[in-house]
Amino acid sequence: MGHGHGHGHAAGRAEDRRRLRIVLLVTATVMVVEIVGAFVSGSLALLADAGHMATDAAAVLLALGASYVATLRPGPRSTFGYHRAEILAALLNALVLLGVCGYLAWAGIGRLADPTEVDAGPMIGFAVIGLLANAVSMAILSRADGESLNMRGAVNEVFADLLGSVLAVAAGIVILTTGFDRADPIASLVIAVMILPRSFVLLRDSVRVLLEIAPEGLDLEDVRLHLAGVPGVTDVHDLHAWTITSGMPSLSAHVTVTDEILATVGVGGLLDRLQACAATHFDVHHATFQIEPASHRGHEDLGEAGCD
Repeated sequence: MGHGHGHGHAAGRAEDRRRLRIVLLVTATVMVVEIVGAFVSGSLALLADAGHMATDAAAVLLALGASYVATLRPGPRSTFGYHRAEILAALLNALVLLGVCGYLAWAGIGRLADPTEVDAGPMIGFAVIGLLANAVSMAILSRADGESLNMRGAVNEVFADLLGSVLAVAAGIVILTTGFDRADPIASLVIAVMILPRSFVLLRDSVRVLLEIAPEGLDLEDVRLHLAGVPGVTDVHDLHAWTITSGMPSLSAHVTVTDEILATVGVGGLLDRLQACAATHFDVHHATFQIEPASHRGHEDLGEAGCD
């Protein structure tokens, strides 16, 4: 059961990497186009979007590298492999997004106080190119693994770019039709406000994984009750749940069982039933159970007895 799940996880990550490579190429190309456009038009919104795309290109490159690292074989000391590299990349992406928000807020407020004349025609033209390219990137990534924090970080970056391009186009149209130059820094501030909540959500989810907090939506008391309902189980204790990386929840527990059920189905049969319970009811395919006969319960905490 867990073996098949692992192959599916690896196949999904390989497809994610293919999408990231395409998006990286698109993002880097549009970044160069928008930098040129920002200098031609004098637009802060366009420059902010180009700067954001520069951080996005770095973030997508980081996500791509982390996805490759996560496929490395476990070593003698790295027994869980390197899956957490994806979570670290997602955390760094969140911090980069927060930094971008801070820059946009600072530059936008400065421009509001002292507005700069913007050439709206080129601004709109370059922003439309960015909008189309970001729409293509978003369509590519929207088909990716929605459970991967690493991919969610990349999606958030591209979505922020898409918003930036839309607002840059809108600001350019306002400036072209009304001459209101403050529309440019206002667009930058709106971009910052829209990125901020998504950045905090990504940061929160990454920290939860790194702190090994139980996966969201997994009720440990409900897990305990289901495991205790397996025939022959008398007690479930030392129950722990955590996430190795996105889409890979893990579970461990000590399970006390009757001597009669052990004699009937054996340890292997009990493990099959417990694994099936965890996989069927909670979609947890990485579970470790310690089977303890009821007659041996009193010896569980003997510590060093038997280890010479």
